[in-house]
Amino acid sequence: MNLSDVLSGRAKLEGIQWMLRSGAPRRALRRDLSSLLPTPDRLGPCQLRYARFGPGSKLTAYYDALVHIEGTEGYCVRPVAVTWGSDGDADGHHGTAGLAETQAEAVRHGVAAPFRQLVADVPDWGMHVQVSPLDAHFPQLVRLSDPCYARDVVAAACAASGIAPDHFPARQYTVTSIRYRPGKRHVLRYDSLDTVERGTIFAKLYPSEKGERVFRVATQVAEWLAEHGQGVTSVRPLAYMAKDAVVLYPRVFGAPLSERLHRSGQGLARCLQRAGAALHALHHLPQAVAGPLQRYDFAAEIREIQRDSAHIPALLPPEGAAIGAILDRAQALHERLPQEPPTFTHRDFKCEHLLVAPRGLTLIDLDRCALADPAFDVGKFLADLQWWFTAYDQDELEQAQEEFIAGYAPGEPPERLVRARLYEAVELVQMTVLRARLFEQHAARRTLRLIGRAQAVLNNLQRTLGVPRPVVRRERPVAISG
Repeated sequence: MNLSDVLSGRAKLEGIQWMLRSGAPRRALRRDLSSLLPTPDRLGPCQLRYARFGPGSKLTAYYDALVHIEGTEGYCVRPVAVTWGSDGDADGHHGTAGLAETQAEAVRHGVAAPFRQLVADVPDWGMHVQVSPLDAHFPQLVRLSDPCYARDVVAAACAASGIAPDHFPARQYTVTSIRYRPGKRHVLRYDSLDTVERGTIFAKLYPSEKGERVFRVATQVAEWLAEHGQGVTSVRPLAYMAKDAVVLYPRVFGAPLSERLHRSGQGLARCLQRAGAALHALHHLPQAVAGPLQRYDFAAEIREIQRDSAHIPALLPPEGAAIGAILDRAQALHERLPQEPPTFTHRDFKCEHLLVAPRGLTLIDLDRCALADPAFDVGKFLADLQWWFTAYDQDELEQAQEEFIAGYAPGEPPERLVRARLYEAVELVQMTVLRARLFEQHAARRTLRLIGRAQAVLNNLQRTLGVPRPVVRRERPVAISG
Protein backbone atom coordinates (compact mmCIF):
# COMPACT_ATOMS: atom_id res chain seq x y z
CA MET A 1 0.00 0.00 0.00
CA ASN A 2 1.30 3.48 -0.84
CA LEU A 3 0.09 7.07 -0.64
CA SER A 4 -0.42 7.43 -4.39
CA ASP A 5 -2.75 4.42 -4.55
CA VAL A 6 -4.73 5.70 -1.57
CA LEU A 7 -5.21 9.26 -2.83
CA SER A 8 -6.04 8.19 -6.37
CA GLY A 9 -8.75 5.86 -5.07
CA ARG A 10 -7.09 2.82 -6.65
CA ALA A 11 -6.75 1.23 -3.20
CA LYS A 12 -10.50 1.74 -2.64
CA LEU A 13 -11.94 1.85 0.88
CA GLU A 14 -9.27 -0.52 2.18
CA GLY A 15 -6.64 2.09 1.31
CA ILE A 16 -8.42 4.83 3.25
CA GLN A 17 -8.75 2.57 6.27
CA TRP A 18 -5.08 1.61 6.00
CA MET A 19 -4.07 5.27 6.02
CA LEU A 20 -6.28 6.11 8.99
CA ARG A 21 -5.93 2.98 11.12
CA SER A 22 -2.70 1.12 10.39
CA GLY A 23 0.47 1.38 12.42
CA ALA A 24 2.92 3.18 10.11
CA PRO A 25 0.75 6.21 9.22
CA ARG A 26 -0.43 6.58 12.81
CA ARG A 27 3.12 6.46 14.15
CA ALA A 28 4.18 9.10 11.63
CA LEU A 29 1.33 11.35 12.78
CA ARG A 30 2.19 10.89 16.46
CA ARG A 31 5.85 11.68 15.79
CA ASP A 32 4.84 14.83 13.96
CA LEU A 33 2.42 15.99 16.65
CA SER A 34 4.86 15.15 19.45
CA SER A 35 7.56 17.24 17.78
CA LEU A 36 5.34 20.31 18.14
CA LEU A 37 5.24 19.93 21.95
CA PRO A 38 8.01 20.74 24.46
CA THR A 39 8.44 17.02 25.20
CA PRO A 40 7.00 14.03 23.30
CA ASP A 41 5.49 12.50 26.44
CA ARG A 42 3.01 15.38 26.67
CA LEU A 43 0.98 13.82 23.85
CA GLY A 44 -1.68 11.36 24.96
CA PRO A 45 -4.21 9.38 22.90
CA CYS A 46 -5.49 10.87 19.64
CA GLN A 47 -9.14 10.13 18.91
CA LEU A 48 -10.14 10.09 15.23
CA ARG A 49 -13.48 11.86 14.89
CA TYR A 50 -14.20 12.24 11.20
CA ALA A 51 -12.60 11.88 7.77
CA ARG A 52 -13.35 13.11 4.26
CA PHE A 53 -11.87 11.90 0.99
CA GLY A 54 -11.63 13.62 -2.38
CA PRO A 55 -10.46 11.08 -4.97
CA GLY A 56 -7.33 12.18 -6.77
CA SER A 57 -6.66 15.08 -4.42
CA LYS A 58 -6.66 14.66 -0.65
CA LEU A 59 -7.73 12.85 2.47
CA THR A 60 -8.57 14.94 5.53
CA ALA A 61 -9.02 13.61 9.05
CA TYR A 62 -10.00 15.40 12.25
CA TYR A 63 -8.68 14.27 15.62
CA ASP A 64 -9.05 15.20 19.26
CA ALA A 65 -5.54 15.04 20.72
CA LEU A 66 -5.22 14.67 24.48
CA VAL A 67 -2.33 16.76 25.79
CA HIS A 68 -1.02 16.27 29.30
CA ILE A 69 -1.40 19.33 31.54
CA GLU A 70 1.95 19.95 33.16
CA GLY A 71 1.99 19.58 36.94
CA THR A 72 -1.26 17.59 37.02
CA GLU A 73 -2.55 14.17 36.06
CA GLY A 74 -5.12 15.66 33.72
CA TYR A 75 -5.32 16.23 29.99
CA CYS A 76 -6.72 18.96 27.79
CA VAL A 77 -8.24 18.32 24.37
CA ARG A 78 -6.80 20.02 21.28
CA PRO A 79 -8.52 19.50 17.93
CA VAL A 80 -6.16 18.65 15.08
CA ALA A 81 -6.75 18.59 11.32
CA VAL A 82 -4.53 16.36 9.18
CA THR A 83 -4.49 16.43 5.39
CA TRP A 84 -2.71 13.96 3.14
CA GLY A 85 -2.05 15.15 -0.41
CA SER A 86 0.28 14.14 -3.20
CA ASP A 87 1.94 17.56 -3.21
CA GLY A 88 2.40 17.78 0.56
CA ASP A 89 0.35 20.97 0.63
CA ALA A 90 -3.05 19.65 -0.24
CA ASP A 91 -5.23 21.56 2.15
CA GLY A 92 -5.29 24.73 0.07
CA HIS A 93 -4.31 26.96 2.98
CA HIS A 94 -3.30 30.60 2.53
CA GLY A 95 0.41 29.76 2.30
CA THR A 96 3.35 29.73 4.65
CA ALA A 97 3.31 33.49 5.29
CA GLY A 98 -0.38 33.53 6.24
CA LEU A 99 -0.02 30.58 8.59
CA ALA A 100 3.11 32.03 10.17
CA GLU A 101 1.33 35.31 10.85
CA THR A 102 -1.67 33.54 12.36
CA GLN A 103 0.58 31.34 14.47
CA ALA A 104 2.48 34.37 15.77
CA GLU A 105 -0.82 35.93 16.81
CA ALA A 106 -1.76 32.71 18.61
CA VAL A 107 1.46 32.94 20.60
CA ARG A 108 0.77 36.59 21.47
CA HIS A 109 -2.71 35.70 22.72
CA GLY A 110 -1.35 32.78 24.72
CA VAL A 111 -3.55 30.21 22.97
CA ALA A 112 -0.80 28.20 21.25
CA ALA A 113 0.68 26.69 24.43
CA PRO A 114 1.69 24.06 25.23
CA PHE A 115 2.39 23.63 21.52
CA ARG A 116 5.52 25.40 20.34
CA GLN A 117 4.15 25.39 16.79
CA LEU A 118 0.67 24.83 15.41
CA VAL A 119 1.55 23.65 11.91
CA ALA A 120 3.86 21.04 10.42
CA ASP A 121 4.46 19.24 7.14
CA VAL A 122 5.78 15.72 6.60
CA PRO A 123 6.81 15.47 2.93
CA ASP A 124 7.45 11.72 3.05
CA TRP A 125 3.79 11.14 3.84
CA GLY A 126 2.41 14.15 1.95
CA MET A 127 0.98 15.17 5.32
CA HIS A 128 -0.01 18.63 6.55
CA VAL A 129 -0.97 19.11 10.21
CA GLN A 130 -2.80 22.05 11.78
CA VAL A 131 -3.55 22.41 15.48
CA SER A 132 -6.40 24.50 16.85
CA PRO A 133 -6.83 27.48 16.82
CA LEU A 134 -4.76 27.88 13.64
CA ASP A 135 -6.69 28.74 10.48
CA ALA A 136 -5.55 31.41 8.05
CA HIS A 137 -9.03 31.42 6.47
CA PHE A 138 -10.54 32.42 9.82
CA PRO A 139 -7.98 34.78 11.38
CA GLN A 140 -10.51 35.82 14.05
CA LEU A 141 -10.44 32.27 15.48
CA VAL A 142 -7.20 32.98 17.34
CA ARG A 143 -8.41 36.03 19.23
CA LEU A 144 -11.85 34.52 19.86
CA SER A 145 -10.05 31.57 21.48
CA ASP A 146 -8.39 33.93 23.98
CA PRO A 147 -10.44 33.90 27.23
CA CYS A 148 -9.75 37.60 27.85
CA TYR A 149 -10.87 38.59 24.38
CA ALA A 150 -13.88 36.27 24.67
CA ARG A 151 -14.92 38.04 27.88
CA ASP A 152 -14.78 41.41 26.16
CA VAL A 153 -16.73 40.17 23.13
CA VAL A 154 -19.46 38.70 25.34
CA ALA A 155 -19.60 41.91 27.37
CA ALA A 156 -20.02 43.98 24.21
CA ALA A 157 -22.69 41.60 22.92
CA CYS A 158 -24.62 41.74 26.18
CA ALA A 159 -24.45 45.51 26.23
CA ALA A 160 -25.74 45.68 22.66
CA SER A 161 -28.55 43.26 23.51
CA GLY A 162 -29.64 45.16 26.61
CA ILE A 163 -28.94 42.28 29.01
CA ALA A 164 -28.57 43.37 32.61
CA PRO A 165 -24.90 43.41 33.69
CA ASP A 166 -25.67 41.45 36.87
CA HIS A 167 -26.60 38.48 34.66
CA PHE A 168 -23.92 38.73 31.95
CA PRO A 169 -21.08 38.57 31.28
CA ALA A 170 -18.83 36.55 33.54
CA ARG A 171 -15.51 37.97 34.63
CA GLN A 172 -13.65 34.96 33.27
CA TYR A 173 -14.37 32.23 30.75
CA THR A 174 -12.81 28.98 29.65
CA VAL A 175 -12.79 28.45 25.89
CA THR A 176 -13.42 25.05 24.30
CA SER A 177 -13.34 24.26 20.60
CA ILE A 178 -16.54 22.39 19.75
CA ARG A 179 -15.98 22.24 15.99
CA TYR A 180 -12.60 22.77 14.31
CA ARG A 181 -12.74 22.53 10.52
CA PRO A 182 -9.99 24.71 9.02
CA GLY A 183 -11.19 26.62 6.00
CA LYS A 184 -14.80 25.58 6.62
CA ARG A 185 -16.39 26.22 10.03
CA HIS A 186 -15.65 26.73 13.70
CA VAL A 187 -17.72 26.72 16.89
CA LEU A 188 -16.38 27.72 20.31
CA ARG A 189 -17.91 27.28 23.75
CA TYR A 190 -17.42 29.87 26.49
CA ASP A 191 -18.05 28.57 30.01
CA SER A 192 -18.19 30.92 32.97
CA LEU A 193 -15.64 30.42 35.74
CA ASP A 194 -17.67 32.62 38.09
CA THR A 195 -20.88 30.71 38.73
CA VAL A 196 -23.07 28.35 36.75
CA GLU A 197 -25.77 31.01 36.71
CA ARG A 198 -23.54 33.22 34.59
CA GLY A 199 -24.24 30.82 31.78
CA THR A 200 -22.54 29.38 28.75
CA ILE A 201 -22.15 31.11 25.40
CA PHE A 202 -21.52 29.52 22.01
CA ALA A 203 -19.61 31.42 19.33
CA LYS A 204 -20.15 30.43 15.71
CA LEU A 205 -17.65 31.90 13.26
CA TYR A 206 -18.20 32.86 9.63
CA PRO A 207 -15.73 33.68 6.86
CA SER A 208 -17.71 36.69 5.64
CA GLU A 209 -20.87 38.71 6.18
CA LYS A 210 -22.95 35.51 6.09
CA GLY A 211 -23.09 35.69 9.87
CA GLU A 212 -25.14 38.87 9.71
CA ARG A 213 -27.77 37.16 7.55
CA VAL A 214 -27.84 34.12 9.85
CA PHE A 215 -28.33 36.38 12.87
CA ARG A 216 -31.21 38.21 11.18
CA VAL A 217 -32.97 35.03 10.06
CA ALA A 218 -32.47 33.24 13.39
CA THR A 219 -33.93 36.21 15.25
CA GLN A 220 -36.99 36.32 12.99
CA VAL A 221 -37.53 32.57 13.29
CA ALA A 222 -37.31 32.75 17.08
CA GLU A 223 -39.97 35.44 17.15
CA TRP A 224 -42.20 33.58 14.71
CA LEU A 225 -42.05 30.25 16.55
CA ALA A 226 -42.60 31.97 19.89
CA GLU A 227 -46.03 32.87 18.53
CA HIS A 228 -46.78 29.97 16.18
CA GLY A 229 -44.50 27.10 17.23
CA GLN A 230 -47.05 25.03 19.20
CA GLY A 231 -44.61 23.87 21.86
CA VAL A 232 -41.45 24.37 19.81
CA THR A 233 -39.23 27.41 20.14
CA SER A 234 -36.05 28.44 18.35
CA VAL A 235 -32.79 29.58 19.88
CA ARG A 236 -32.54 33.36 19.77
CA PRO A 237 -29.01 34.58 19.02
CA LEU A 238 -27.49 36.98 21.49
CA ALA A 239 -25.67 39.19 18.98
CA TYR A 240 -23.74 39.40 15.75
CA MET A 241 -20.31 40.97 16.16
CA ALA A 242 -19.33 42.28 12.75
CA LYS A 243 -15.66 42.89 13.58
CA ASP A 244 -15.15 39.20 14.31
CA ALA A 245 -17.82 37.82 11.95
CA VAL A 246 -19.23 35.77 14.82
CA VAL A 247 -22.74 35.05 16.06
CA LEU A 248 -23.09 34.47 19.80
CA TYR A 249 -25.78 32.16 21.16
CA PRO A 250 -26.89 31.43 24.72
CA ARG A 251 -26.79 27.84 25.84
CA VAL A 252 -29.96 25.85 25.19
CA PHE A 253 -30.70 23.04 27.62
CA GLY A 254 -31.98 19.74 26.32
CA ALA A 255 -30.93 16.53 24.61
CA PRO A 256 -31.04 16.06 20.82
CA LEU A 257 -34.19 14.34 19.63
CA SER A 258 -31.92 11.75 17.97
CA GLU A 259 -31.04 10.45 21.45
CA ARG A 260 -34.72 9.85 22.23
CA LEU A 261 -35.58 7.84 19.13
CA HIS A 262 -34.67 4.50 20.69
CA ARG A 263 -37.32 5.07 23.38
CA SER A 264 -40.74 4.42 21.92
CA GLY A 265 -43.91 5.57 23.61
CA GLN A 266 -46.18 8.56 24.01
CA GLY A 267 -43.33 10.89 24.91
CA LEU A 268 -41.55 10.28 21.62
CA ALA A 269 -44.81 10.48 19.68
CA ARG A 270 -45.54 13.93 21.15
CA CYS A 271 -42.03 15.12 20.28
CA LEU A 272 -42.39 13.99 16.68
CA GLN A 273 -45.82 15.57 16.34
CA ARG A 274 -44.49 18.83 17.76
CA ALA A 275 -41.57 18.70 15.35
CA GLY A 276 -44.03 18.36 12.47
CA ALA A 277 -46.18 21.22 13.77
CA ALA A 278 -43.12 23.45 14.14
CA LEU A 279 -42.02 22.74 10.58
CA HIS A 280 -45.56 23.50 9.41
CA ALA A 281 -45.29 26.88 11.16
CA LEU A 282 -41.87 27.57 9.65
CA HIS A 283 -43.18 26.96 6.15
CA HIS A 284 -45.80 29.66 6.75
CA LEU A 285 -43.26 32.28 7.83
CA PRO A 286 -43.87 35.21 5.43
CA GLN A 287 -41.02 36.02 3.08
CA ALA A 288 -41.33 39.66 4.07
CA VAL A 289 -40.55 38.68 7.66
CA ALA A 290 -37.64 36.39 6.80
CA GLY A 291 -36.04 38.95 4.51
CA PRO A 292 -33.99 38.26 1.37
CA LEU A 293 -33.03 34.61 1.00
CA GLN A 294 -31.30 32.54 -1.65
CA ARG A 295 -33.53 30.37 -3.84
CA TYR A 296 -32.75 26.68 -3.96
CA ASP A 297 -34.28 24.08 -6.27
CA PHE A 298 -34.21 20.32 -6.82
CA ALA A 299 -31.53 20.51 -9.51
CA ALA A 300 -29.21 22.38 -7.13
CA GLU A 301 -29.78 19.72 -4.48
CA ILE A 302 -28.91 16.93 -6.91
CA ARG A 303 -25.70 18.73 -7.89
CA GLU A 304 -24.76 19.09 -4.23
CA ILE A 305 -25.34 15.39 -3.56
CA GLN A 306 -23.29 14.48 -6.62
CA ARG A 307 -20.39 16.55 -5.26
CA ASP A 308 -20.73 15.06 -1.79
CA SER A 309 -20.77 11.50 -3.13
CA ALA A 310 -18.01 11.92 -5.72
CA HIS A 311 -15.66 9.70 -3.70
CA ILE A 312 -18.02 6.73 -3.45
CA PRO A 313 -17.49 5.29 -6.98
CA ALA A 314 -13.74 5.14 -6.31
CA LEU A 315 -14.02 3.57 -2.86
CA LEU A 316 -17.13 1.42 -3.30
CA PRO A 317 -17.86 1.01 -7.04
CA PRO A 318 -21.17 -0.94 -6.75
CA GLU A 319 -22.59 1.54 -4.24
CA GLY A 320 -21.37 4.42 -6.40
CA ALA A 321 -23.25 3.00 -9.39
CA ALA A 322 -26.36 2.55 -7.26
CA ILE A 323 -26.19 6.17 -6.09
CA GLY A 324 -25.91 7.36 -9.68
CA ALA A 325 -28.98 5.33 -10.63
CA ILE A 326 -30.97 6.69 -7.67
CA LEU A 327 -30.19 10.29 -8.59
CA ASP A 328 -31.08 9.66 -12.24
CA ARG A 329 -34.39 8.08 -11.28
CA ALA A 330 -35.12 10.90 -8.84
CA GLN A 331 -34.58 13.58 -11.48
CA ALA A 332 -36.83 11.79 -13.94
CA LEU A 333 -39.56 11.36 -11.31
CA HIS A 334 -39.31 14.99 -10.20
CA GLU A 335 -40.19 16.14 -13.70
CA ARG A 336 -43.46 14.19 -13.48
CA LEU A 337 -44.60 15.63 -10.16
CA PRO A 338 -46.74 18.77 -9.66
CA GLN A 339 -44.79 21.64 -8.10
CA GLU A 340 -45.69 24.61 -5.90
CA PRO A 341 -44.11 28.00 -5.17
CA PRO A 342 -41.10 28.00 -2.82
CA THR A 343 -41.51 28.90 0.84
CA PHE A 344 -39.20 29.60 3.74
CA THR A 345 -37.29 26.40 4.50
CA HIS A 346 -34.84 25.42 7.22
CA ARG A 347 -32.84 23.15 4.87
CA ASP A 348 -31.21 21.27 7.75
CA PHE A 349 -34.27 20.17 9.70
CA LYS A 350 -33.17 16.99 11.46
CA CYS A 351 -33.33 15.31 14.85
CA GLU A 352 -29.96 16.61 16.04
CA HIS A 353 -31.21 20.17 15.57
CA LEU A 354 -34.22 19.69 17.85
CA LEU A 355 -33.35 19.73 21.56
CA VAL A 356 -35.81 18.04 23.91
CA ALA A 357 -36.43 19.50 27.36
CA PRO A 358 -39.34 19.20 29.83
CA ARG A 359 -40.90 22.41 28.51
CA GLY A 360 -40.77 21.36 24.88
CA LEU A 361 -38.47 21.36 21.85
CA THR A 362 -35.98 24.00 20.76
CA LEU A 363 -34.84 24.34 17.16
CA ILE A 364 -31.21 25.26 16.49
CA ASP A 365 -28.85 25.88 13.56
CA LEU A 366 -30.48 28.11 10.94
CA ASP A 367 -27.40 28.62 8.78
CA ARG A 368 -28.86 27.07 5.63
CA CYS A 369 -32.30 28.68 5.47
CA ALA A 370 -33.49 29.45 1.95
CA LEU A 371 -36.52 29.76 -0.29
CA ALA A 372 -37.18 26.26 -1.55
CA ASP A 373 -39.75 23.53 -1.99
CA PRO A 374 -41.20 22.90 1.50
CA ALA A 375 -41.22 19.19 0.65
CA PHE A 376 -37.43 19.33 1.02
CA ASP A 377 -37.60 19.85 4.80
CA VAL A 378 -40.25 17.16 5.21
CA GLY A 379 -38.28 14.67 3.15
CA LYS A 380 -35.04 15.45 4.96
CA PHE A 381 -36.60 14.77 8.35
CA LEU A 382 -38.10 11.51 7.08
CA ALA A 383 -34.67 10.52 5.78
CA ASP A 384 -33.09 11.45 9.10
CA LEU A 385 -35.51 9.14 10.89
CA GLN A 386 -34.53 6.42 8.43
CA TRP A 387 -30.85 6.96 9.21
CA TRP A 388 -31.26 6.90 12.99
CA PHE A 389 -33.59 3.91 13.09
CA THR A 390 -31.03 2.05 10.98
CA ALA A 391 -28.21 3.14 13.29
CA TYR A 392 -30.17 1.96 16.34
CA ASP A 393 -31.24 -1.20 14.49
CA GLN A 394 -34.80 -0.84 15.68
CA ASP A 395 -38.31 -1.19 14.31
CA GLU A 396 -41.27 1.23 14.31
CA LEU A 397 -39.79 3.57 11.70
CA GLU A 398 -43.09 3.88 9.84
CA GLN A 399 -44.91 4.75 13.05
CA ALA A 400 -42.37 7.46 13.86
CA GLN A 401 -42.66 8.94 10.37
CA GLU A 402 -46.45 8.88 10.61
CA GLU A 403 -46.37 10.77 13.93
CA PHE A 404 -44.21 13.47 12.37
CA ILE A 405 -46.44 13.76 9.30
CA ALA A 406 -49.54 13.89 11.52
CA GLY A 407 -48.12 16.97 13.20
CA TYR A 408 -47.09 18.58 9.93
CA ALA A 409 -49.71 17.74 7.33
CA PRO A 410 -53.06 19.33 8.39
CA GLY A 411 -54.10 21.68 5.61
CA GLU A 412 -51.07 21.03 3.42
CA PRO A 413 -51.47 19.82 -0.19
CA PRO A 414 -51.13 16.04 -0.62
CA GLU A 415 -48.76 16.58 -3.56
CA ARG A 416 -46.21 18.03 -1.14
CA LEU A 417 -46.05 14.78 0.79
CA VAL A 418 -45.52 12.88 -2.45
CA ARG A 419 -42.56 15.10 -3.33
CA ALA A 420 -41.34 14.69 0.25
CA ARG A 421 -40.87 10.98 -0.39
CA LEU A 422 -38.71 11.83 -3.39
CA TYR A 423 -36.59 14.12 -1.23
CA GLU A 424 -36.46 11.41 1.43
CA ALA A 425 -34.68 9.10 -1.00
CA VAL A 426 -32.08 11.59 -2.22
CA GLU A 427 -31.46 13.07 1.23
CA LEU A 428 -30.88 9.61 2.63
CA VAL A 429 -28.18 9.18 0.00
CA GLN A 430 -26.55 12.43 1.05
CA MET A 431 -26.73 11.58 4.76
CA THR A 432 -25.22 8.19 4.06
CA VAL A 433 -22.15 9.57 2.33
CA LEU A 434 -21.64 12.58 4.62
CA ARG A 435 -22.06 10.68 7.87
CA ALA A 436 -20.06 7.63 6.79
CA ARG A 437 -17.17 7.00 9.17
CA LEU A 438 -14.72 5.78 6.56
CA PHE A 439 -12.28 4.51 9.15
CA GLU A 440 -14.76 2.11 10.76
CA GLN A 441 -14.66 -1.57 9.96
CA HIS A 442 -18.32 -1.78 8.96
CA ALA A 443 -18.44 1.39 6.83
CA ALA A 444 -19.09 -0.52 3.61
CA ARG A 445 -21.84 -2.66 5.11
CA ARG A 446 -23.68 0.33 6.58
CA THR A 447 -23.42 2.26 3.31
CA LEU A 448 -24.82 -0.72 1.41
CA ARG A 449 -27.75 -1.01 3.80
CA LEU A 450 -28.68 2.67 3.71
CA ILE A 451 -28.41 2.98 -0.06
CA GLY A 452 -30.72 -0.02 -0.25
CA ARG A 453 -33.22 1.86 1.92
CA ALA A 454 -33.05 4.87 -0.41
CA GLN A 455 -33.76 2.59 -3.36
CA ALA A 456 -36.74 1.11 -1.52
CA VAL A 457 -38.21 4.59 -0.92
CA LEU A 458 -37.99 5.34 -4.65
CA ASN A 459 -39.48 1.97 -5.55
CA ASN A 460 -42.44 2.57 -3.24
CA LEU A 461 -42.96 6.05 -4.67
CA GLN A 462 -42.96 4.73 -8.23
CA ARG A 463 -45.51 2.08 -7.29
CA THR A 464 -47.69 4.75 -5.68
CA LEU A 465 -47.52 6.88 -8.83
CA GLY A 466 -48.00 3.90 -11.14
CA VAL A 467 -44.71 4.67 -12.89
CA PRO A 468 -42.86 1.66 -14.33
CA ARG A 469 -39.28 1.03 -13.25
CA PRO A 470 -36.73 2.23 -14.09
CA VAL A 471 -37.33 5.84 -15.07
CA VAL A 472 -33.82 6.99 -16.01
CA ARG A 473 -32.22 8.94 -18.83
CA ARG A 474 -29.35 6.50 -19.10
CA GLU A 475 -28.77 3.00 -17.85
CA ARG A 476 -26.57 2.42 -14.84
CA PRO A 477 -26.02 -0.80 -12.95
CA VAL A 478 -28.00 -0.87 -9.72
CA ALA A 479 -26.10 -2.96 -7.20
CA ILE A 480 -28.82 -3.07 -4.55
CA SER A 481 -32.37 -4.17 -5.12
CA GLY A 482 -35.25 -2.33 -3.48
